Amino acid sequence: MDPKDSRFSTQISHLALDIGGTLIKVVYFSPNGDNCDDGSIVVGNGCSVVKGRLCFAKFETRKIDDCLDFIRFNILQHSGVQHPNGTARDKFSVKATGGGAFKFAELFKEKLGIVFDKEDEMHSLVCGVNFLLKTVPREAFTYLDGQKEFVQIDHNDLYPYLLVNIGSGVSMIKVDGDGKYERISGTSLGGGTFLGLGKLLTKCKSFDELLELSHQGNNRVIDMLVGDIYGGTDYSKIGLSSTAIASSFGKAISDGKELEDYQPEDVARSLLRMISNNIGQIAYLNALRFGLKRIFFGGFFIRGLEYTMDTISVAVHFWSRGEAKAMFLRHEGFLGALGAFTSYKDQSHHSNDLKPHHHHAVQRAVLNCSGDDNNFRHIPVTANLNDGEAIECSINLV
Repeated sequence: MDPKDSRFSTQISHLALDIGGTLIKVVYFSPNGDNCDDGSIVVGNGCSVVKGRLCFAKFETRKIDDCLDFIRFNILQHSGVQHPNGTARDKFSVKATGGGAFKFAELFKEKLGIVFDKEDEMHSLVCGVNFLLKTVPREAFTYLDGQKEFVQIDHNDLYPYLLVNIGSGVSMIKVDGDGKYERISGTSLGGGTFLGLGKLLTKCKSFDELLELSHQGNNRVIDMLVGDIYGGTDYSKIGLSSTAIASSFGKAISDGKELEDYQPEDVARSLLRMISNNIGQIAYLNALRFGLKRIFFGGFFIRGLEYTMDTISVAVHFWSRGEAKAMFLRHEGFLGALGAFTSYKDQSHHSNDLKPHHHHAVQRAVLNCSGDDNNFRHIPVTANLNDGEAIECSINLV
């Protein structure tokens, strides 16, 4: 993303960041929704409101200067709170989560005059998922055998569920209710593993480049299949088809080839398949351990890639014998940033005098405006998301 892209040159507010080891995820409110290039949800209430969109952006953490330029150009400069030196005129507090909220706190303060109001990473993830599942229509869906089906979420029967967040590593969180969750497992083999090994093995420079390369590959060139061991036949006695992977990268043992003898797209495909299969299997085993039937997968590793979703879904379907389903989220990569965003309480924000209501800053609902936090009503409003990512919403003026 070009930090100075004219599409984003509008006054925006209520910024939240999720700074991970690989990517920085940004969620912000734009009073002028026309300048966001991603999709929408309408919100209304009986109070005075500012309507606009929740917009989403991402940056590679290793290119953090791009994120700094984006905030400087789109928020500080256009909201009139910027000194000539590029920093905020006054203390400018921003919600932030993830390890980078600690690692880069001084950098943001020095370069932009921004002070991070830090939110717990796991709490933000859960809040983000709950917000989406309760308020956004057609948010969750399944993908298996090339078929995408949206899932109707019963808000009265949402819990418990397993959240599998695939970032640089993978966290698996059992969610029992609002604010009730426990990290029960995880694995170090996640998106960071895919990108790290991918860069070493294929010379790709970015996650997107590696994913694009994997689209063109054939993992069967490198993976050892059950059929390779059983002479092209199934091992039907234990339910393994001839096309099931017996050993990821297993053919490299006996092919007598060096890395340069393999096509990089086949290597990328095999790597993607290996990590996706592993995550799907570990996720199901943890769901089985706690008797959970719903498994939601999030994180930027998935990116809506059909092959990845199908691989994870097949793994969950196989090991559960069809009893459990993998479910995915349309805003999968922004869960932590969304959770941090909804944590804004009644704080003033910068020059437009916007304040969040005395509850979540943004809810896709009709809100009770009595000011009593305990009497909020959440009445869904019908709307469909566009194919992009933005969410139409409103913020209460207090």
